[in-house]
Formats: sequence, structure tokens, C-alpha cells
Amino acid sequence: MKKINRLAEVLAEKDIYNRDLAKLLNKSEQTISRWVNNHRQPYLEDLYTIAKHLKVDIRELLYPSDWSDTSK
Repeated sequence: MKKINRLAEVLAEKDIYNRDLAKLLNKSEQTISRWVNNHRQPYLEDLYTIAKHLKVDIRELLYPSDWSDTSK
């Protein structure tokens, strides 16, 4: 499965645990675990809230795409 989000890396950099994020977002630890392991993806609103509380740009929570517009 291709990794889409960088939640695991960002949480490790910020020394925040899944349970801390679960409390912050009022979500279950199981939900956060699925996001961190890229089995499910958070809604955009949740990504925004995570970025806001971690004080990071929302783009830091996602891997950059590997495609480019070659039609130009």
C-alpha cells in the first residue's frame, strides 16, 4: 500500500503519541492508528485541525505527489 500521509513521521518529530492525537481530535486510538499506518486517510478537516495543533503546514502531513503536468 502506497503511503499517502506522513502522520507517523510528523508525530514522531513532535514527540506526540497516537493517544494524544486521539484525545485532541476526540477520535478513537484505533482511528488514529489506521491513519498513521496509512490503512485509512483522515478527512481534510481533520488534517487541518492536526496541522493547526501541531503548528505545521498542512502540506507537511502529506507526501508530495510524484506526477507532474506534462501537457504544457
